[in-house]
Amino acid sequence: MTDKRRVLFVCAKNDIRSLMAEALLKHTDSDHFEAFSAGLESSEVDPRTWDSLDHIGIDISGLRSKSIEEFEGQAFDYVITLCDKSSAEAGRMSFPGEVITWNFEDPASSERHEPFRHALQEIHDRVKMFVTVKTRPSSAEAGVAPPDTTQA
Repeated sequence: MTDKRRVLFVCAKNDIRSLMAEALLKHTDSDHFEAFSAGLESSEVDPRTWDSLDHIGIDISGLRSKSIEEFEGQAFDYVITLCDKSSAEAGRMSFPGEVITWNFEDPASSERHEPFRHALQEIHDRVKMFVTVKTRPSSAEAGVAPPDTTQA
């Protein structure tokens, strides 16, 4: 088996969305990925984040709010930003690897009904799609020959 791909989820404060994404990726596919999260600054975690994850049976042990500075000098295969503010700051991040921009509404300021449940579902759907795309074998790995383009 190849080495696990390292993924860093970044949001403004690492108090809700990025922690949800970290926990969901660990839950969804810890065989292929190592998940981490950070904020442009660390913050106190919104207790509704823990409640939402716990409600669907996601392990929250070891999760805590972290500042992006804790990861300086570390290599990541993917850095995924989850909000406008972290996307705007992505240019200042000196991480090698692919930077992917996702944008989710902040459930703490949302006026939607059950905003934490919605945020968790939206992030989970995106994480599952990310796993599907990034673990799909290439045509060569799957033993599929490229199409014959020599005949017209």
